Amino acid sequence: MGKFTFRKEERLIKEKQIQELFDKGSSFYLFPFKVFFMPGPEPLEHHQVLISVSKRNFKRAVDRNLIKRRMREAYRLQKQFLPEAPLMIGYIYAHKEILLFEEIKRRMLQSFKKIPKAPVKNSGSV
Repeated sequence: MGKFTFRKEERLIKEKQIQELFDKGSSFYLFPFKVFFMPGPEPLEHHQVLISVSKRNFKRAVDRNLIKRRMREAYRLQKQFLPEAPLMIGYIYAHKEILLFEEIKRRMLQSFKKIPKAPVKNSGSV
């Protein structure tokens, strides 16, 4: 693994997978993030991450981009603490103020620890 990289293959960009993550994935709230996660599709070799900041809370693109940049950097530096099994993970920034990088980094590490080591596979039937 190229230790501290965040390559395109690690980004969750397919609309169908994003919709599936929000519909079928598990979630929890850990200030300032709403975190969605689920096991990735079978051929997935590494985690895929979605990072989102609401336009409703931050009108200026400069502010949204700053937060997303901080979130990506926090993920990139700490992703080795995630469970081994490939996951699809979505981070929604749910706070109304811009936090310092150190706080975002600390909270992201806490969220990694809250994601179960072997997530339960979600099935369509009950």
